[in-house]
Amino acid sequence: MGAFIDWFFAFLTTMIDGIWKIISGIFGGVIQIFNVVNYIKQFNSYKDGFTFLDWVLAIVSFLIVMAIWVIIIYMLFLLIRKYIRFRRSAVSSEDLLEEVADLHRDVVKLTNEKERILALKIGQTGVPLDVLNSIYEEEEEGEEKGEEGVDENAVNPPRFAKLDAIDNKYTYYNPPEYRRDFTLQEICQTFRNFACSRMGLYYEEKVIRLLFAGFASTKLILLQGISGTGKTSLPYAFGKFVENDSTIVSVQPSWRDRTELFGYFNEFSKKFNETDVLRRIYEASYNDDVNVIILDELNIARIEYYFAEMLSIMEMPDVDEWRIELVSSTWINDPKNLKDGKLLIPQNTWYVGTANNDDTTFAVSDKVYDRALTINIDNKGVPFEAPDTPPARISYTYLNSLYE
Repeated sequence: MGAFIDWFFAFLTTMIDGIWKIISGIFGGVIQIFNVVNYIKQFNSYKDGFTFLDWVLAIVSFLIVMAIWVIIIYMLFLLIRKYIRFRRSAVSSEDLLEEVADLHRDVVKLTNEKERILALKIGQTGVPLDVLNSIYEEEEEGEEKGEEGVDENAVNPPRFAKLDAIDNKYTYYNPPEYRRDFTLQEICQTFRNFACSRMGLYYEEKVIRLLFAGFASTKLILLQGISGTGKTSLPYAFGKFVENDSTIVSVQPSWRDRTELFGYFNEFSKKFNETDVLRRIYEASYNDDVNVIILDELNIARIEYYFAEMLSIMEMPDVDEWRIELVSSTWINDPKNLKDGKLLIPQNTWYVGTANNDDTTFAVSDKVYDRALTINIDNKGVPFEAPDTPPARISYTYLNSLYE
């Protein structure tokens, strides 16, 4: 035990002496502290008198001392890193202060420039400087906040980009030439032959007649049946026939309200998110075409949710009341046919929905059946021969006159 004490005393004495040398001479002390060769020589000179307990104590003492030095070095590393971060932050703050000072100098230069311009105006107009300053300040406040008595919305950029484009499109619009030499029976037969000869679609004449009868009785047509019977193709082919392609809307299971169809106003961007349905309805108010909007798989979501407003509008006997509110306020640069934030639903537009009745869809409610004409297409069309039949552009006015 005495040998261990002697060794341990010599070991600590050497280390303390090294610490003192760090204070008196950093480099000499560091070399002595981490002089491994010297420690080995000391240990060899004392180890011969070690007992088993001395060996254990020597190893434990060495590990403890090394752990203390590791902690000290790690703490120094953390302090250095913290100082570097603090220094970077201080440098960044100094850079910001310099930028602020530069901006301040620029403001002073601009102010001086403004005063020189005002001085020139005084020489030209004879108006006192304080009056010109007050006018200039009022103009700046008007640009930033909007002058009192002026609608702030008036200075905002247009919020209906697609609808404004339609306004521009129809500024110098020349209506196309429409066919006016058909009877209803001839229209049905011509459309059936067109679908067969030009598109390879085969429909029974009864289905075609039901479709045109539905157009005469309601604005909502519901095509039901199993998959692959041509429910979506029928209104799509009709759009090709009248040379005014149908707008196809794929209903999604997540649809819960009317914004999916008609869009919504984004308060952040001050823009209205315009959908294809909204664009088609708005454009229909300009033309005399027969417009068809296809709600494909309309019962994959609850139609009573996303189409509820249209279902209610269709019950109104006065078609002038068929209006949907898009925005609650009016801007002076809103589209021409948008009155008080409301859009009139034109009568030359029909909505054709396709429905599959299976486990993946919702049941169509009686409310929808009450407002729609339902056509069941349960069988695939039988191929037949038809003469090559070109499309025929038919106007809504002419078609409606045939119905009347």
